[in-house]
Amino acid sequence: MSRFLIPLIAAVLFLSSCGGDISLVRNSNSSYEILIANDPDSMIIHAAEELQKYLEIISGVNIPLVTINSENPGRAKILLGAYPEGDSYSRHNIFYRVEGGNLLIGGGSPLSSLYSVYTFLENQLGCKFLAPDTEIIPLKRAIKLEKDLAYNYTPAIETRTVHSRLFYDNHDFANKRKVSTEAFPAYVPEARVHTFHRFMPAAVFYNDHPEYYSLRNGRRLTTQLCLSNPDVLKIVSDSVKAHFDRNPGSGIISVSQDDNTLYCQCDECAAIDKEEGSSSGTMIRFVNEIARQFPGKTISTLAYQYTRKPCITRPEENVLVTLCSIECDRSKAIEDGCSDFAADLRGWKELSDNIRIWDYTTQFTNFLAPFPNIRTLGPNIRFFRDNNAKWVFEQHSNNPSELFELRSYLMAELLWNPDLDADNVITEFCNAYYGSAGSYVKEYIDAIHGELAKDKDFFLFLYGDPSQGFNSFLSAELLKKYDSLFTRAYETLIDNRELIPRIERAGLSIDYAILEASKKGMGIYKPDSSAKSRLMKFERICRENNITAMNEMRYTVDEYISSYNIALERSALANKASGADVVLLSRPHKYAGEDPTTLTDGALGGNNFYSGWLGFEGNDMEVVTDLGKEMKISSLNTAFLQVTNHIVFFPALVKVSYSTDNVLFNNIDLKLTSAPLGPDSKINDIEYYNFEFKALTARYIKLYAQNIKHAPGWHNASGLPAWIFCDEIIIN
Repeated sequence: MSRFLIPLIAAVLFLSSCGGDISLVRNSNSSYEILIANDPDSMIIHAAEELQKYLEIISGVNIPLVTINSENPGRAKILLGAYPEGDSYSRHNIFYRVEGGNLLIGGGSPLSSLYSVYTFLENQLGCKFLAPDTEIIPLKRAIKLEKDLAYNYTPAIETRTVHSRLFYDNHDFANKRKVSTEAFPAYVPEARVHTFHRFMPAAVFYNDHPEYYSLRNGRRLTTQLCLSNPDVLKIVSDSVKAHFDRNPGSGIISVSQDDNTLYCQCDECAAIDKEEGSSSGTMIRFVNEIARQFPGKTISTLAYQYTRKPCITRPEENVLVTLCSIECDRSKAIEDGCSDFAADLRGWKELSDNIRIWDYTTQFTNFLAPFPNIRTLGPNIRFFRDNNAKWVFEQHSNNPSELFELRSYLMAELLWNPDLDADNVITEFCNAYYGSAGSYVKEYIDAIHGELAKDKDFFLFLYGDPSQGFNSFLSAELLKKYDSLFTRAYETLIDNRELIPRIERAGLSIDYAILEASKKGMGIYKPDSSAKSRLMKFERICRENNITAMNEMRYTVDEYISSYNIALERSALANKASGADVVLLSRPHKYAGEDPTTLTDGALGGNNFYSGWLGFEGNDMEVVTDLGKEMKISSLNTAFLQVTNHIVFFPALVKVSYSTDNVLFNNIDLKLTSAPLGPDSKINDIEYYNFEFKALTARYIKLYAQNIKHAPGWHNASGLPAWIFCDEIIIN
């Protein structure tokens, strides 16, 4: 590329004139040609072809694309290329400008030059690249540019990643929105994050060398590595070298903790962390040792959970520190509502110029739920930029989620230019993408964010559930209001049916929230025929739009539909225990307000433990339901939840017994779980227990569920207390 711009600038000077504005196209004709170097980079060729293509779509004129050797001296030029090597310009810089009678478009690298082309098409010619299948290209007989046109921009955030399949599966669209086409560009594919277990698998090392692993309460666990052990450093270093050798084109590898907080507390590790003032101390010292062995490579690590607080030791220049904002309230800007993370970021800024942010922008337990965090995106990205973050990874759902196209577009725009007015971007996108229905989508966004803002104490958690908002921004009255907005939006598109799938996808989150409200029997919503009808609508929209994932735990739409139909069947059952008192013989913890009547209130639990489940941590569940008087009964129906990555497991067994006096209980039946826990267990599941027996007379029904007590050795929370969560008790 070093031979490129020098001859092109000469051509500019030769062809420049002192005239007024220039016309690339006039009366459907053009005197211009697109000029590139004789040996251009393939990305430059693509940029030139894209410019040529869109200029033809806009004007109907095919402007010739030529190299220097074949240029026509009599034609004006659109000069396209990258800065020469060795120049002082940033490789991230983009520019376009008019000089004399010519237009120059370029950048600090071939990819930046492509970004310049798309920026020119958007800024100057009014093109809109909204989604992979949605572009708005204006048609013009003339294309005129001002003689003093000059645009120059260098993004402060140099690597911009939005975790969305709209970009990963559509690289051209990613380039138009100027974000990366993969989640971990330049990383060794097998070592992107949470890599300790990859470098030192417990199955290989633990039996002979338990001292290589985390010491907790006198036991060696496989949860993390012992970073003060010199053998661990050698083995990990050798593994890093092997990974780089197998992937010579990769420049980054992650040397980072596994996804749990059970780090080593041996005397040596504890002493280092104490000296450093943070548990990141052992991590940074360890990673620095590896980084010194690979000066031409980048060693990425995490400042995450227990390692998030900065230590004293400075990371080596080739260490990339990734701060993760997982604990933050997503309803508030981080600088205002997550002071600990904000302080940690400022602290790392003082230690390193090589900071990456791993931010979270969706509800991982419920991709399709309403998640009103949009107003925090701009302030957060500006805060990251102002504190040295050159790489921001916005971990969205990857799979379709609430307002998926809008969110993907908005995050890309803000990463490119954090100072944009997000509200204006949203309005423009809604009007362009949803047409006449756009104003209703915007009204919904404003309404739901406004309602959440009124609830100052609400914590919008990325592992939360819609049910948490049923007394707040998702009340029955507000759900009805939001639903009516999407109904009106739909009605405006009756004569523009091609846009209907877009508005149906946009309203899917409210359909889901209403389904969950109906499962709880909340307000105007009941688990009845109207819920069945909405479930069928929800299923149709998901099928037609290839929406298959409900959450990050691989819980599918098909599983949700099946589970919901079971819930509808359960809700239709007569229940002699409805509203009955429940006496606790073992103590629940934290969830459902620890209220035992959660088991008889008619509200059915969802796929998340926040949603109508009574939880027991590390202990068995034993409860007695008082029917109020003796009754003939012949069945008991209940359910238990599993979310394995959150240490929620099915009980080992469930037992039912009965009494007439609440003193002497007689066994009815016992069932073992049909899905014993193992490494391959489904992450997110519900197990239903149906006990049917010969009719008997009883007043008191005891339900006992045996907890496995602790996470097993292979689990990433090995040794921590296990949870069981129980749903409604239905007795007939």
